[in-house]
Amino acid sequence: MTAGAAPLVRVVRDGLEEAVHLGHVAVCDVDGRLLAWAGDPQQMVFVRSCTKPVQAAVSLGAIGSAEQLSDRQVAVMCASHNGEPLHVRTVRSLLRRAGLTPEALRTPPDRPIDPTSAARVREAAPLFHNCSGKHAGMLLACVRAGWPTSTYRRRSHPLQRRVLDTVGSLSGREPAVGVDGCGVPVHGLPLAAVATMYARLVDPASQGDLVPAFVRAVGAMRAEPYLVGGRDRVDTAVMQAAPRIVMKEGAEALDCAVMIERGIGVAVKIADGGYRAAGPTMIHVLERFGAIDAAARRVLTSFADPPVLGGGRPVGRLDVVAELRSA
Repeated sequence: MTAGAAPLVRVVRDGLEEAVHLGHVAVCDVDGRLLAWAGDPQQMVFVRSCTKPVQAAVSLGAIGSAEQLSDRQVAVMCASHNGEPLHVRTVRSLLRRAGLTPEALRTPPDRPIDPTSAARVREAAPLFHNCSGKHAGMLLACVRAGWPTSTYRRRSHPLQRRVLDTVGSLSGREPAVGVDGCGVPVHGLPLAAVATMYARLVDPASQGDLVPAFVRAVGAMRAEPYLVGGRDRVDTAVMQAAPRIVMKEGAEALDCAVMIERGIGVAVKIADGGYRAAGPTMIHVLERFGAIDAAARRVLTSFADPPVLGGGRPVGRLDVVAELRSA
């Protein structure tokens, strides 16, 4: 992972460079052209939760447009949510539509990411897992399509086969397949193919009957960004500050975004999995491409320039030093 990686973020404490995060960046258009990069844009990565808009679109295709889901319900299907009360209520509403209880979820028992919400929870449960919205959407898809609900996580399940085909079609590459943290299949692709997939979220012409589902998923993320992450989450904050961007965080410090009107996708991967470096790098790249203006940048200061603390006060900073090369 570090082979070919470039310095992306410096950590400075009291004037001393204390750490450097290495990684990779790929910026691609809907035709798969590599527009800019840092490090190795062909670095293989698991797409992890950045796949969720695609998984949600496939689920929506199986659910059907007659279902009339709310923007909140669709957005939480795309989410790695905090487990705040609003997120949990929305996941429960999806399960009720399917005629199922939270016991049908196959997410591992977990506690909310949000500390305030976690303090109110007595014990870990599948409902609080950050992927429970995605899983609830998958369960609703299975019920509407007449597929088994108990085995929906298996690679051989009809829903997961459709997801695999769609990821391959959007990215232009045949994915490697593993198992994600929540138990569903996870897809491995070169970083540039991930950026291409994100560019095509807003231009899914090749997806046939799924085109309306992609429009619906992207529209819901824009309309209800708080459902996608929540309090103090960088993807929620970026979408709130710059509504012409759709962004999604993924595990092991993979962040992805699409500049909607320009059809340009961005994928950022921090080699050591350090989350603190991914958000600042993504904001830097989006600003470089003019997708984040000065007003939005001011709103995003705490995410773009997070302080290094000593004794509870700022004593340093994270500096983005990524140097993008252009095609």
